[in-house]
Amino acid sequence: MNTSTSVSSDRESGGRKLDIMALVGSGDRIGRTVLPFLVVGVVANVLRPSWFSVGGPPAWLSAVSWAVLGVGVVVWLWSVVLILTKVPRHELITTGPFALAKHPLYTGVSLLVLPWLGFLLNTWLGLALGLLIYFSARRYAPAEEQVLAEEFGSEWDAYASSVAFPWL
Repeated sequence: MNTSTSVSSDRESGGRKLDIMALVGSGDRIGRTVLPFLVVGVVANVLRPSWFSVGGPPAWLSAVSWAVLGVGVVVWLWSVVLILTKVPRHELITTGPFALAKHPLYTGVSLLVLPWLGFLLNTWLGLALGLLIYFSARRYAPAEEQVLAEEFGSEWDAYASSVAFPWL
């Protein structure tokens, strides 16, 4: 079953259609991997909060969590804006958070948002889910990168070799 949906695009390239899955990338596969753990984790956290407690959190963990969460939200929002503005025009994103990591949306949510939000909510569940999202993203990244390499060719190759932290 083909799950992609096309939307008309007013681009200069002759009215090609935009595949919504180009915006989603590997997000659907990552979501299918993480969703069962998310549901079970949240239910378990509600039923047995003491199993998930990080002890308050202490003041030092709250301070660190707020700082990292702030950076994470900025990275996530900046990545979303770039994706929503550049992908419909079939432009390779190489600036902003994408200059640091090939997949800053996944990295930002998994390492900079969920764990620290979890700590602020007095649960280590955010850390567990963040790590699961990160490793799921790493699992599906090669297929997404292959599509980008096919679409952008040498432009992708130059970008991929210039990213500051390609393993993120």
